Amino acid sequence: MQPQFKKRYLFLLMLMFSFTSCIISQNLPVPNNTLPASYRGAALTDTGSIATLKYADFFQDRSMIDLIDSAVANNYDMQIALKNIDAAALLFRQSKLGNLPTLSLNISANSNRPSDNSLNGLTINQFAGTTHVEDYNASASLSWEADIWKKISNQKNVAGAAYLQSEEARKAVQTRLVSDIAIGFYNLIMLDTQLAIAKKNLALNDTTLNIIRLQFNSGQVTSLAIQQAEAQRQVAAGLVPQLEQYIALQENALSILTGVFPGTIRRQAKLNSIAVNNSLSAGIPSEMLSLRPDVRSAELELQKANARVGISRANMYPSLTISASGGLNAFKASEWFNIPGSLFGIVAGGITQPVFQRRQLRTQYELAAIDREKSVLQFRSTVLHAVSEVADELTKIRKLDQQYAISDSRVKIVQEGLRNANLLFKSGLANYLEVVTAQANALQSELDLTAIKTAQLNANVGLYRTLGGGWK
Repeated sequence: MQPQFKKRYLFLLMLMFSFTSCIISQNLPVPNNTLPASYRGAALTDTGSIATLKYADFFQDRSMIDLIDSAVANNYDMQIALKNIDAAALLFRQSKLGNLPTLSLNISANSNRPSDNSLNGLTINQFAGTTHVEDYNASASLSWEADIWKKISNQKNVAGAAYLQSEEARKAVQTRLVSDIAIGFYNLIMLDTQLAIAKKNLALNDTTLNIIRLQFNSGQVTSLAIQQAEAQRQVAAGLVPQLEQYIALQENALSILTGVFPGTIRRQAKLNSIAVNNSLSAGIPSEMLSLRPDVRSAELELQKANARVGISRANMYPSLTISASGGLNAFKASEWFNIPGSLFGIVAGGITQPVFQRRQLRTQYELAAIDREKSVLQFRSTVLHAVSEVADELTKIRKLDQQYAISDSRVKIVQEGLRNANLLFKSGLANYLEVVTAQANALQSELDLTAIKTAQLNANVGLYRTLGGGWK
């Protein structure tokens, strides 16, 4: 082959390598048409999302914040997530060394005694005057693969995206943890309030029952009146141990979330003193892409899929490997370190092109491309569900506000009716059934009001979580 032709051949080969390396893997971008302009039910003036607030700024109760701080520090799911981050960080640091050559050291000494009747044995005995051959070797070997097709770079991209995903997983655990503790804490406050309502109603029932017994003794009412009053009293009395049970279970659940054994949860707030904010800002949907951990994780999964397509594509092309080794070699131990006589060196370069595995490698590439398309669909699905969750919470906040106004009005009416029924009953202008009915209505309406207000508080927490808040 003529030298001029060799130069042209090498030039064309390098040009082909450069061109192919540019088109080997075209990354699919993150879909930018997956979000609506605004959330359904959100105010058009929303400019900033509450998800940007730290949980210590979003929540106002000091006892709740202390619980969240304890959970973030001690919850076992959080600690596992942190360990996963450490593991992913190790793999990412290792992937950064992919472009470095591999270096290995070797020191060996061996003795070979061939058969005296073999050709090697006769030759050694004839020329060396010995029946065995010794070989002493101390060498260093270096090997480096040129990253022509960006395979090593894409492997680093996969490891980097996996590391960021582990961080997003930690954020997801924390947002869920913050939400669960806040909801559990509000539920505990609600149970405290309902227990106080049940005890108050029980005391009122006792007073009414005593009056009815006096009337029975004087012959004004029958035993049916006592039975009706006692039945209503049992309803209120039965709520007390039931609510105490729920309180203990809720305290146990909160204790587990904070990583401690079940015990009493300290709280001072009263449900009627906790303000409900019905004007929370949801911001715009595009903000959610950088705040919600599951959306960010789906975006990173697409990055990983892009990199895997590049890796599987690069496996179909030739790999260029350059290797070198050098050291000391001698057949006598006394001359092992005789320099420069014992020095040796080898330099080699090679291009490896898979041939018979090409169909298998092609299939792997096609599968990676399909996985990448699935990642795009998964990203779109994640965003769709995330937007829907935000819209659900906004609807809850709006409708629960209306329900609370109606329920609060009902409580005022039944409480006024209960006061009137008691006054009329004591003056003999109302019968016991009217009093019992008024007490039952008052008990149920007050319990319903506490449940609706707790649902309002939980909807605020839900909106905070679905927007991606809680991990800061």
